Amino acid sequence: MEIYNSLFPFYLPADCDQAQPKYNTKSAQQGWSWPEKLRETYCSCRRNSHFKNCSGDDIAMYQPGKQGFILKKLADLENMHKSGVGAKFISPPSGFRGNEKVLKGELFVEEYAEKQLYSFLDYISSGFELSFMVAVDFTASNGNPRDPGSLHYIDPCGCLNAYQRAIMEVGDVIQFYDSDKRFPAWGFGGRAYSGTVSHCFNLAGSPGAFENFTLSGPTLFGHVVNKAAEIAAESLKYNQRKYFVLLIITDGVLTDMQETKDALVRASDLPLSILIVGVGSADFTQMEILDADNGHRLESSTGRVATRDIVQFVPMREVHSGQISVVQALLEELPGQFLTYMRCRNIRPHNVAAA
Repeated sequence: MEIYNSLFPFYLPADCDQAQPKYNTKSAQQGWSWPEKLRETYCSCRRNSHFKNCSGDDIAMYQPGKQGFILKKLADLENMHKSGVGAKFISPPSGFRGNEKVLKGELFVEEYAEKQLYSFLDYISSGFELSFMVAVDFTASNGNPRDPGSLHYIDPCGCLNAYQRAIMEVGDVIQFYDSDKRFPAWGFGGRAYSGTVSHCFNLAGSPGAFENFTLSGPTLFGHVVNKAAEIAAESLKYNQRKYFVLLIITDGVLTDMQETKDALVRASDLPLSILIVGVGSADFTQMEILDADNGHRLESSTGRVATRDIVQFVPMREVHSGQISVVQALLEELPGQFLTYMRCRNIRPHNVAAA
């Protein structure tokens, strides 16, 4: 796409009323290389889609009191690709220009292909499974487990603490998509009685974990993310139809932020999604960064960018206030993350007839 000013490319599917941004351009003075940059994006719209451009600032497309787009062009993608002719975006006459029209940009379709897009349920119904894994924070900031004020306190009356509640809510959903219903569970930040602090120790089948480990620290995610990634990578060797979901429950501030980013960037190539639940009143700003909902994918220490977003974060205080449930937070992004992985690797559901 050749852009001659500060414009914002959008596409609007013919059966959809809501424009969806594909790329936000910066001002021409910033010297972006448009042809190279925009080749990295792809459009999953249908034939005869409406392409619309809007001039304005680079933070908002629709503003109160503004009606529609200033520029618009209806284009047939397939015909544009075959003919090699670009769609011109012409600015309509304005009061200070009189009847003069200005060419603001052109859109060229260099590659065009039609693919059937399968749904999340298409994959699940054809035998793909979701495998659940859990990592629990054993750092000292949780408080003494014997103290009723501790985040790890086991209530004799059976009232669930934040950790138990998150595990139960997510596990109850995921178990329906998991054939063996056996979930790996790890602790991190705990000190064994030998004196060694471990950042990924086994909890599965160990009801007396607090008898073998004491709460310690610091808070490190890298080890458990790498462990989950190892399991996901191993499943690929045997062509298993599995997609993994790691639930990390924590109350603290990360001390291995860059190491965690590196692990997440590597894991973005694997069939893995991560749901982080923050318990307690800590500052979870770092978790919001890992979530990458601001549109900026995580970058490793070597400059490699994550192939996709695999993290979803939800603070438990929002759950307690009724703003959202843990399961709702998971289901908001998990199907999309699952489908992005499958589509990028051209993995089709088994025994699903093409439309």
